[in-house]
Amino acid sequence: MKVKETSIPGLLVVETEAASDHRGLFARLFCQDELQELLGTRKIVQINYSSTQDTGAVRGLHYQQSPFAEMKFVRCLQGKVWDVAVDLRVGSHTFLRWHAEELSRNNMRMMVIPEGFAHGFQVLEENSELLYLHTAMYAKDSEGGIQPEDKMLAINWPLPVYDLSERDRTHSLLTSDFIGLIV
Repeated sequence: MKVKETSIPGLLVVETEAASDHRGLFARLFCQDELQELLGTRKIVQINYSSTQDTGAVRGLHYQQSPFAEMKFVRCLQGKVWDVAVDLRVGSHTFLRWHAEELSRNNMRMMVIPEGFAHGFQVLEENSELLYLHTAMYAKDSEGGIQPEDKMLAINWPLPVYDLSERDRTHSLLTSDFIGLIV
């Protein structure tokens, strides 16, 4: 596993090498020993899966507030998505900046999203499947979200935003009063 930095401190991409032969391939998707420096004292406590059928569909942008803020390790198991993380950390010099990576079964990349970020994705191939490893349990009372087309973020989604959930469509827009998340 090769860990690469992005333009936003703390937001990382892990490249995974697969061994392949005529039968298919084998890849290690997570290794605590290799990723221990990133995890620190955190532990993976929850693993989630999503499947999204339609190209253009967007899920997110979601986050959890302290004390349930979470680090996420996100992989695409099937299909292809445009994975986005937005820095919401109070006092960060990259506050409200976003970074996107194409994640796919073929490129075997994993996005490592630290606490204090919102996360979402757009499906680029139908029937895309994601696997999420979390360092905190989901807590409904600590969840939050941002509308994917919020003008303060100006995310350049590769396709027209389509098929938002009712929850994602009704998140409040950011205002100049929003100071970010304490992590």
